[in-house]
Amino acid sequence: MAKKMTITSIKKSKGQHPLVMITAYDAIFARLLEPSADMILVGDSLNMSFAGREDTLSATLSQMIYHTNAVANGAKNSFIICDMPFGTYTNKEDALKNSIKVFQESSADALKIEGGEDKAEIVSHLCSNGIAVCGHIGLLPQAFRSEGGYKVKGKTNEERDQLIIDAKAIERAGAFCMVIEGVKSDVAAEVAASVKIPVIGIGAGKDVDGQVLVFSDMLGLFEEFTPKFVKKYLDGASLVKEALKNYADEVKAREFPQDIHTY
Repeated sequence: MAKKMTITSIKKSKGQHPLVMITAYDAIFARLLEPSADMILVGDSLNMSFAGREDTLSATLSQMIYHTNAVANGAKNSFIICDMPFGTYTNKEDALKNSIKVFQESSADALKIEGGEDKAEIVSHLCSNGIAVCGHIGLLPQAFRSEGGYKVKGKTNEERDQLIIDAKAIERAGAFCMVIEGVKSDVAAEVAASVKIPVIGIGAGKDVDGQVLVFSDMLGLFEEFTPKFVKKYLDGASLVKEALKNYADEVKAREFPQDIHTY
């Protein structure tokens, strides 16, 4: 079993080797993902892929704690990051109170917070109180309503400059790494080069310090749509449906259970 990553080893990976981050929401998949993932993110994306909602905004702190514990139970040797859901870090006081709750009631190693320069003060407050923080800049799923949808960033010089400002602000605030989402690849590369902590991309090209994908997307389990940045490494939905059909057919034909499956 590989040695569990730490904040120190994650930061030292910068310029050495790309980091692999994958989402998980339960113990079964966490156990399967653990051998391949440097970090497991319990993303608020669970509200969509796990709970069937249209966005992440209604995810609750209790949900995130529940699923973080499930993932931690399945992947005891993984570095686990819990997404802080929408509305739980609007100010320093609430952010610290809710972050302490996550740390006390789950085995999360760190928390992830969306926002750049505007959230740097909150990130700094958490870090100074013993909370490890992973930042998240670029396209922010929790802000999609205020921005009128999910919009790729880095298309203008102004956006490029702001992304670099955001990354540096989050680094100065004490974050040990950050996610950069939905950003033009050349700009994401500039952002990664502008800071000394790892920048993990999703829809941000290959010239960053690592990648993260939602496990149900990469395994082909989510059929409603496939984002451009997702590569399906397995046609999981078809395989599951085929297995279930075989089971149903055997039950109807009284071919299952056989003697070997019977007490």
